[in-house]
Amino acid sequence: MSDLSNLPTPALILDRDRLESNLERMAQKATRLGVSLRPHIKTHKSIEIAERQRALGASGITVSTLHEAKMFAAHGFDDITWAFPLILSRVEEVAELASRIRLRVVVDSVEALAALENLDTPLHVWLKIDCGYHRAGVDPQSSRATELAMRISQSSMLTFDGILTHSGHAYRPGSPAARLAVAEQERDVMTELADGLRSAGIEVPAVSIGSTPAMAVIEDLTGVDEIRPGNYALYDYTQVELCSCRISDCAVTVLTSVVSRGAAHSVVDAGALALSKDSGPEQEHGTIFGRFFYDYENGGVSEDVLLTSLSQEHGIVNKAAPVGTKFRILPNHSCLTVAQFDEYIVVEGDQVVDRWRVHRGRS
Repeated sequence: MSDLSNLPTPALILDRDRLESNLERMAQKATRLGVSLRPHIKTHKSIEIAERQRALGASGITVSTLHEAKMFAAHGFDDITWAFPLILSRVEEVAELASRIRLRVVVDSVEALAALENLDTPLHVWLKIDCGYHRAGVDPQSSRATELAMRISQSSMLTFDGILTHSGHAYRPGSPAARLAVAEQERDVMTELADGLRSAGIEVPAVSIGSTPAMAVIEDLTGVDEIRPGNYALYDYTQVELCSCRISDCAVTVLTSVVSRGAAHSVVDAGALALSKDSGPEQEHGTIFGRFFYDYENGGVSEDVLLTSLSQEHGIVNKAAPVGTKFRILPNHSCLTVAQFDEYIVVEGDQVVDRWRVHRGRS
C-alpha cells in the first residue's frame, strides 16, 4: 500500500470517506423529502461511485452524453435518463440503446419529437421545461408546453415520462436565501405546470428537478417526484462558495508538484489539462484556478499561496517554493477536473487503497 508522497503527479485524488458521507447525506435527504434520487453521473463518471449510489437507493442514473449512457449500460445500469436536448444526428444510436435498456430522452422542440416519432421505436420521453435558467427548455407559460406534452402523451410509440428541468441559475452568485428562492421557483414552476397539464387532460407521471445548490437549501419538495443532483458526490470550491458544503466535504483534489521556481513565483505540473480553465466564483484576489490546502484534514486552504494562471500543462503560483514540493489543490469545478483524468487515485487518509477508472469520452 503506497501513500500520497510516492505518487507521480499530476494525480486525481478521491477521498473515499468524504465520498461515502456525501452520498449517504443526499440519499437520506431524498428519503426525508419523499422523492426519488436519480443522480447525475457526469460529475464523477465512475462505475464504482454509481454502484454505491444505487446501493443507497438511487432509482436510476442521469447522464449528459450518449457515451456515458452506453458505458454505464455496458456495466449493468438499465434505467438511464439522457438529460440533454436530443441530438438529431444520433437518433439511430438512441434507438439501438433503447432496445437494450430503459433509456429516457429529453425533448423541447417539434423537430426533436418528430425525429423520435419517425424512428418507429418505443421510447421514454421527458419534456424539458425552462424553470428560469433560460438555457434550454420550453417556456412553461407558452401553449407549446401543452401542445408538446399532449403530442407525446398521445403517441402510440412514445411513453410520456413527465416534465423535467434544471435550475442552473442556482449557481449564480448570491446568498443562501437567493438560492432557496431559485429552488422554490423551480419547484413551483414545475408543479404548477404539472397541475395545468393534468387539468387539460394530460397525465403527467412525474416531475423531475434538481441541481446540487438547489438541493442543498430546499426542504419542501411537495409535488416533485424525482431529483437529479450530481456535483454533491464530490463537491468543489464553487460549491463551498455557494454554501452547498464545507471545504471538509470536498472529496476530490489534484496532487501537483513544483517543477520550476522563479524569484517570486513557482510553476506546478497542474495546468488546464488537469484543472480546466473554469475560473470559479468571483474572488477578492482576482481569478484563481483552485485553492491550495495547508491543512487538508481540517479544511484549511491558503489565502496567500494562489494559483493565478494556467496554460495547457503549466500552473503559475504566486509564491516561490522549492522544486519537488507537492501541493494538494481543491479545484473550482470538480466535473471538469475529473474529465481531464483517466483514473481516480482512491485514498483513505494518506494511503492509496484503490484506482477507479474515469469513463470519459465522446463516442
